[in-house]
Amino acid sequence: MQSGRRIDRRALLHAAAGAVGVGISSAGMGAQRGPVAIKGRIKQSIAYWAFNIAGDKWDLARICQVARQLGCKSVELVKGKEHEIVREHGLTCALAQIDMDPDPPFVRGWNHPDHWPKITKVTKQAIDEAARYGSPNVICFTGYRAKDPNKPAGPAWSPEEGADNCVAGLKQVVGYAEKKGVSLCLEILNTRDDTHPMKGHPGYQGDRTEYCIDIVKRVGSPRMKLLFDVYHVQVMDGDIVRRIREHKDYIGHVHVAGNPGRGELDDRQEINFKPIMEALVDVGYQGYVGHEYIPTREPMQGLIEAVSLCDV
Repeated sequence: MQSGRRIDRRALLHAAAGAVGVGISSAGMGAQRGPVAIKGRIKQSIAYWAFNIAGDKWDLARICQVARQLGCKSVELVKGKEHEIVREHGLTCALAQIDMDPDPPFVRGWNHPDHWPKITKVTKQAIDEAARYGSPNVICFTGYRAKDPNKPAGPAWSPEEGADNCVAGLKQVVGYAEKKGVSLCLEILNTRDDTHPMKGHPGYQGDRTEYCIDIVKRVGSPRMKLLFDVYHVQVMDGDIVRRIREHKDYIGHVHVAGNPGRGELDDRQEINFKPIMEALVDVGYQGYVGHEYIPTREPMQGLIEAVSLCDV
């Protein structure tokens, strides 16, 4: 029964791609004759990093070209002059990245006051870039629990200390975001998957939806929002549709990827994305849905299927 359902669903997705004349080979992108996202109720975006680390390793210009061809409105998680490439292709960056180089941006976060000077600097820089290039959101993170990121098993911030520090730190920069008309989006990340550095984040403080929502509420600004990553929320909390309805006023951006494995939105994973997209429409969500999965097979084919599935 499972294999039969898989064949049926995949056949339907391929039929949808064929109906708009899309070539499913990354080498044959020029064969596309029309977009996949056509209904316009969900604005879709593609995360730059996810298609730049595996398989074909598309560069930013190619990802922008694919986004335009599929009818997506954004390529996200870019920074600096990368914004110019996105805009040259007539796209928006739905969610701007912060530059914590050489560290990953999610490791040293707002839960650690010693990190505030650098985080404040790079966040304001990202806010300036977002305002200049028309990006509505800038990403932010709680950071890891360990007080010394180089000693993950050492002293750690308690949940209460971490939340208090995040609130105090974010309050110092959210006013700047308000003036620039840009929102900060705090991301929940799962701590369960330890198989890959981008599939899970053991030690991350903000690993529960309600924990992050509490921080967002306490910051108390219309420009402070939650980055609702369906993959991470599914791993940690589940009950996706109910949480969308409960927290609709605080969701500023949405990410999607299949679980387990953070792969394609196909029938090999457990999340049913169609009712999730319909719930977003139903609650009046006006933001973007970003495809942030790690390709495990031919990337163009997977994107056609994912974009079609989310076009409710």
